[in-house]
Amino acid sequence: MQAEFWRDRNVFLTGHTGFKGGWLSLWLQRLGASVTGYSLPPPTSPSLFEEARVADGMRSLEGDVRDGERLAAALDDCRAEVVLHLAAQAIVRTGYEQPLETYSTNVMGTGQLLEAVRRCPSVRAVVVVTSDKCYHNDGRRAPYAEDDPMGGHDPYSSSKGCAELLTASYRSSYFTAAGGAQRPVAVATARAGNVIGGGDWAEHRLVTDLVRALAAGRPAIIRSPAAVRPWQHVLNPLAGYLRLAERLCEEGERLAEGWNFGPPEGDCRPVAWLADRVVELWGGGASWQRAGEASFQEAAYLTLDSGKARRRLGWSPLVDLDTAVDWLVDWYRQRAAGADLRRLTLERIARAEELAAG
Repeated sequence: MQAEFWRDRNVFLTGHTGFKGGWLSLWLQRLGASVTGYSLPPPTSPSLFEEARVADGMRSLEGDVRDGERLAAALDDCRAEVVLHLAAQAIVRTGYEQPLETYSTNVMGTGQLLEAVRRCPSVRAVVVVTSDKCYHNDGRRAPYAEDDPMGGHDPYSSSKGCAELLTASYRSSYFTAAGGAQRPVAVATARAGNVIGGGDWAEHRLVTDLVRALAAGRPAIIRSPAAVRPWQHVLNPLAGYLRLAERLCEEGERLAEGWNFGPPEGDCRPVAWLADRVVELWGGGASWQRAGEASFQEAAYLTLDSGKARRRLGWSPLVDLDTAVDWLVDWYRQRAAGADLRRLTLERIARAEELAAG
């Protein structure tokens, strides 16, 4: 990340009240950006957005990304150069329970965002954040690369594949010189693995299930303990999004494509490994047990090939998995002790910047 790039730059961030959006908002504030957030109210209570006072250093607007007119007016008023689109329905199980809501938010919400960009002359670069689950998972035990086909067996995963295809269509039709755009805009997508970190309270997520149960002194109930996921600290992909946005502004269409931001292969671990590590650090007799048969289908194995981001963007993960789990447990323990969570979260960001600097 280049602090001088972000200082006083107008940034429009959707989904800033969510877990990843909260961390990214604080990082942009630390970098000196002029941030406008556009999102529904925090999706959980408690939330990182409220507990870390994320709104204190930015302009925070309430709105639904599917409300095209309101979204376009907010973007235009911001005079944004950089747009980071994180607003989404982000839970696999919720996708099964509310499929049309999931498609509406993740696909049509992305379409409304790109329509708003078409009407906003100040925008130079857009990063649309999707998911590692956007790929057609054929059961392989090998990483997925950016040129693998989109797909998804469940509504959430499918909606993310659809968002990728929609973004690619808009890019080629409206935002490139080859497509006839009078004002080319560099539009890229970012696909990240499973993120962990303090302040995640979303239902049906491993960390949240663990923390809630352990704090209550009961065993955590874990589904699919053998499933392998690309775990990483939330700051790792966020660093990738920031780096990608910088390079899109500098190099334009040449980098306007899909990008993976996942951990090294050694950090792709089974759910049970992460659960074991968390309960070990938590101590006090903490434990977990396997749930009954899952009521919905999830991929057994999923990892990403992030070689392109390493080679062409110079990106690499800032925080290894062991450190990420240590930071995770410490964040929730400090919360329980009454710590200033805004200060704690910004300290974690500063430490990650130190790791990046070597």
